[in-house]
Amino acid sequence: MVKRLITAAIGIPIGVFILCLNNAHLMAGVCALLSVLAVYEILGAGKYLTHKAVSVTSMVFAFILPLLFCYDEIRGSAVIVSFIFLVAMLCAMLINHKEVRFEEIGLISFVTVCIPLAISTLAFFMFRYPEHGVFFIVYTLVVTWIADGGAYFVGTFLGKHKLCPEISPKKTWEGFLGGVVCTGIFAVLLGFGYELWDLLFTGAHHFSVNIPVLFVTGLLSAPLGLIGDLSASLLKRQCGVKDFGNILPGHGGIMDRFDSVIIVSPFVYLVFQIFYPIAAI
Repeated sequence: MVKRLITAAIGIPIGVFILCLNNAHLMAGVCALLSVLAVYEILGAGKYLTHKAVSVTSMVFAFILPLLFCYDEIRGSAVIVSFIFLVAMLCAMLINHKEVRFEEIGLISFVTVCIPLAISTLAFFMFRYPEHGVFFIVYTLVVTWIADGGAYFVGTFLGKHKLCPEISPKKTWEGFLGGVVCTGIFAVLLGFGYELWDLLFTGAHHFSVNIPVLFVTGLLSAPLGLIGDLSASLLKRQCGVKDFGNILPGHGGIMDRFDSVIIVSPFVYLVFQIFYPIAAI
């Protein structure tokens, strides 16, 4: 617990500082770095890092992909870079065919593409919505982690019925429902808080927040985050590891903190593309 608190005391101010800079280019770089670390941790858990050519190719592509999709000027080259990645992976398999199997190449390629794209949606918020991008990122992270935290505390005190004991023995249905309720409440509080922030720091209301959209999106985010959490737990169980990494003492690795975010963030981004929750007054 002490390690968790120390890590949070260091990590939260760093995260807040990055968000306060409100710099889309910096956010793109952060997402690229998180993508590399997440892919590295999964490859390590699956014991694929011994395949040097495959793992290096994978991590290089994981770093480049978020940048390709964040910038309009180079987005068109994503197809070319993806083709080069595919050819490189197949060549690595052919050269090391005695050690590398096709299903391993398929799994590594899937992880290398999907995780960076999912994490990149955090940067997409800033590029797509420069005025409110920081709020959208904060909203996404808060509803994700509040669902997890709410489920933990409610489950600890009220949990009786196991949710999926073979995958995550400590999770309960009571905890899950508690996480959903907490997420809905915090989604509403974030909406009202953002309007109040605007009033306090500018002296006037410049926009209104669609609270129902934030509320429903928050409620739906909780079960999606649970899917990401349980999927990561199952992967760790199958790989025989407790945590994906140790870069965050007390918490584990990047994937241990972002396993739910990689599911929730793309969902929130898509919802906000359809139902933009903020309107100018």
